[in-house]
Amino acid sequence: MRVVVTGATSMIGVALINECIANGCEVLAIVRKGTSRLSRLQNSPLIKIKECDFDSYDNMNIDDEYYDVFYHIAWGCTSRAERDFPLAQENNIRATLSAVELAHRLGCKKFIGAGSQAEYGLVDGVITPDTRPEPITTYGIAKLSANMLSRRMCELYKMTHIWGRIFSVYGTLDNDGTMINYAVDQFIKEEPAIFSAATQMWNYLNEKDAGKMFYLLGKSPAASGIYCIANQHSMPLRNYITALAQEYGNSAKCIFQPPSQEKMIGIQADISKTIEATDYIPTISFESGVREVIAFRKNGVIQ
Repeated sequence: MRVVVTGATSMIGVALINECIANGCEVLAIVRKGTSRLSRLQNSPLIKIKECDFDSYDNMNIDDEYYDVFYHIAWGCTSRAERDFPLAQENNIRATLSAVELAHRLGCKKFIGAGSQAEYGLVDGVITPDTRPEPITTYGIAKLSANMLSRRMCELYKMTHIWGRIFSVYGTLDNDGTMINYAVDQFIKEEPAIFSAATQMWNYLNEKDAGKMFYLLGKSPAASGIYCIANQHSMPLRNYITALAQEYGNSAKCIFQPPSQEKMIGIQADISKTIEATDYIPTISFESGVREVIAFRKNGVIQ
């Protein structure tokens, strides 16, 4: 299988490429011009790197090469302020449609996009691929729009369209400021990490499991449509935080705020459709996953 990956140096892009390389796939990794993250990619003869900003896919030289599966992971303007700014998110929708055009030019038969649980909005209960999307953020609206429009373009080009809605993925290459990275950084400084009551249900998936799920969706001959990229089981967010502190050690201190009278809506996922399509159940425990994160945040190395 020959694959194309945009957003190749992102957390999920790297995990996906590592899985592809482990299975002998040739990879065309599309990265932003001048990126400082090339060292995240393996030095492998199976990887070909192409610099192209995600708003320039229309003009990318394809060198008369052809591929099988196109993974569109790239998504710009992901800071907290930018995620809710409509004009910033509009560019992501345009880039997704340009990615479909590029996939068509490269001869791909399958287009796989990286969606988000934000497309569903606030759901009090278990989310399935068929749960009605009701996004409440600009980011969620943009992801849903990119999904629907790219699917329509794939229909015109007779490409299989797959949309993997990512829930809460963590790992060594996750962005600063996430709950796990915030907590670990506080522990390293020997300062307490402060949280809400954290009573809502949550669902964490390790980056490696996410990469494998995307890889297997690309490999599956029957996969099509929307899939939840999440763990099989959910639990209260406080349980995850407690497990993280235990893995760090006795010096980790957590402070939880008193419960609020307002009901907290969390995230729970039904991944049975994903398991059926990939024949894969996530294997990395939260404890082993956060041990890698702790080592990386402490020393810059992955155990």
